[in-house]
Amino acid sequence: MRIVQITPSAGDSFYCENCLRDAALVTAMRKLGHDVLMIPLYLPLQIDESSSVSKAPIFFGGINVYLQQKSAFFRRTPRWFDRLLDSPKLLRWIGRKAGATSARNLGQMTISMLQAEQGRQKKELHRFVEWLDTQDNKPDVVCLSNILLAGLARGIKQRLGVPVVCLLQDEDGFLDGLTSPYSEQAWQILAERASDIDAFIAVSKYYADVMRQRLELQAERVHVIYMGISLDGYEQWEAGPEIPTIGYLSRMCPDKGLDTLVDAFVHLKKNKKLKNARLRITGGKRADDEIFLNRIRQHLSSCGLIDDVEFQPDFDCNSKSDFLRTLSVLSVPEKQPVAYGLYVLEALAAGVPVVQPSSGVFPELLEMTGGGVLCEPNNATALASAMEPLLLEPDYARQLGKRGRDAVFEKFNIEQTAKEMVRIYGEVTQ
Repeated sequence: MRIVQITPSAGDSFYCENCLRDAALVTAMRKLGHDVLMIPLYLPLQIDESSSVSKAPIFFGGINVYLQQKSAFFRRTPRWFDRLLDSPKLLRWIGRKAGATSARNLGQMTISMLQAEQGRQKKELHRFVEWLDTQDNKPDVVCLSNILLAGLARGIKQRLGVPVVCLLQDEDGFLDGLTSPYSEQAWQILAERASDIDAFIAVSKYYADVMRQRLELQAERVHVIYMGISLDGYEQWEAGPEIPTIGYLSRMCPDKGLDTLVDAFVHLKKNKKLKNARLRITGGKRADDEIFLNRIRQHLSSCGLIDDVEFQPDFDCNSKSDFLRTLSVLSVPEKQPVAYGLYVLEALAAGVPVVQPSSGVFPELLEMTGGGVLCEPNNATALASAMEPLLLEPDYARQLGKRGRDAVFEKFNIEQTAKEMVRIYGEVTQ
């Protein structure tokens, strides 16, 4: 099959589950012999799955999209001028600036993008579908990375006459984070635009149920395919570190619960048996996360624990597996229910057990893998209590880690995911 995968980039300064998922999926589908074109939107996409990032130009460049939202002048500028603003170097610089993907600042722009051909970025839409239509081989199917791109579907189908499939993963958090009345308007537009989508693919049963209800979708239109990971680099399993070490792998921000984890770490350090315990933090950040991180560091300093915590500010996607092998346990105590949890699969693949809140996908995921422990959400004391046995009893931690590792290798290989995706694509193209 010839498949077009459209992926919005959040930049490469932090751990973006959607970007990593799409890149791994594209690589796996290519290995199956399919012709897959991955097209980045908004910002350049440069991640570890480098073979997945196609040589396609950037569409809906972040600067052009913003300026066209703010001024009618930029909705009429010639392409040579727009091309200057789509410079990858300039876009990477912008992508590192504060609030580039913050929901609270993007209400009007989100509505405009969802309105697509009636929106302020319709010049970008026309350029995009024209480019797709001029490629040597017309795609058999187009896949949208998330439902925030649903506005593109109608134009694609009208110009190319091919089905459009949409992945579903945690869009509700962004949409609910928009200020009123944009949040309500966005959900209403999506409910209308959903008819342009031929099939939806949710990354978990939990999230399939969420979006069926929020968009009033018929059950048969929503499929569940668990997103696996590439197991390259995880072939060898090593015992955990001698020093009890807690790890965090996600964007360093409040939403992901880093402050909750730090509070739990402070609590654990009161146990004399854990006086040598350490906390390692990676996953990258945005510029607007610095105030939060400075507050975290001040708190650790006031507790005399700053030397026991290691921050890796520059996220290096290629060294994830090496980072994970240094851990006794991993925890990303999300404050809101989430649909996926890529870091859980990556930790378990490395034989590292996890402790996660009993919300969203995590009960579903840990039931399938047996590789971790659940705790009460948004409760640092409960999180500390759940992590403590794993830190004090290495054999218990290794047992959970091995169980989770075996399950990930059996059930969450990205090649299995790719085969299931292609099966759905085949159904919608018949």
